[in-house]
Amino acid sequence: MLIDLWRKFLLSLHLRSIFMALVFVAAVSVSAAGQNAAPSGGSGDKKPEQPSGKSSNKSSKKDKLDNATAEQITETTILLYAIPGGRNTMEQIRKTSAEKGKITLTAPDGTISTAKYQRWTIWGNTLGEEKIRLEQEFPNAKYSLIHAEKKVFGVFNDSVFEPRDDARVSFENQIYRGLDGLLRYKENESTLELMGREKYMGVEYFMIDVTDKGGRKTRYFVSVKTFRVMMLDYEENGSKYRRKFYDYNYAQGILVPYITALWIDDKLREEISVGTITFGQKVDEGLFAAN
Repeated sequence: MLIDLWRKFLLSLHLRSIFMALVFVAAVSVSAAGQNAAPSGGSGDKKPEQPSGKSSNKSSKKDKLDNATAEQITETTILLYAIPGGRNTMEQIRKTSAEKGKITLTAPDGTISTAKYQRWTIWGNTLGEEKIRLEQEFPNAKYSLIHAEKKVFGVFNDSVFEPRDDARVSFENQIYRGLDGLLRYKENESTLELMGREKYMGVEYFMIDVTDKGGRKTRYFVSVKTFRVMMLDYEENGSKYRRKFYDYNYAQGILVPYITALWIDDKLREEISVGTITFGQKVDEGLFAAN
């Protein structure tokens, strides 16, 4: 029943109103289990005949938002990224995914290279069980990196090879230190820690540290206003990494950043632009085989 009410509420509002409703949900309606959330009469703010009630309601929302926990904030974010059912909707829709787009890489010497890419994914119960194939086609080479059975290997001209350590780690970081590192924290048995708030270029963020079972710690910056993840930070081998997410849009009910950019030590090194993404289509298991 709560899901039905939530669906009707979302359909009745403009997208910006949805964001504000979700802020309210984060403060007062996220359960400890984090499975469902429902609106609680935010439309009452629109009644001019009750100004005192409106003021009191706003104050109550702010107080509860100020006291929100890392789990409440994260569960609200999950709900936003997969409307209307959060992680249940995410699992149902993202059973498989197929994505095409363009990657632009900038080398330390300033050389820029571009590649077309395709990414196929089969949902796993955890990120470690996820099957992912990333195929990159450069002007002079075409190869794939595959994550399956909790390991990474490459395929070039139908031959399997072991990727360089830097290529393997970069690929793994896209998986374990990407959006799903936060959105799937519960399945991955990761820990959450709210590190307070920070303003960056006029935008206020919740800072949430996620530490997975492999010991990877990633800091996610969640907009206080929209509950979207706008960037993330982590450190590795003495370098500081920052990945930013832009051009958000919904695809089949899943919120997708169509542009992501990676900075290493304050220098732009990678930009990924999604052309198309579809969920639920048949994906051949053979794409992830090592033979």
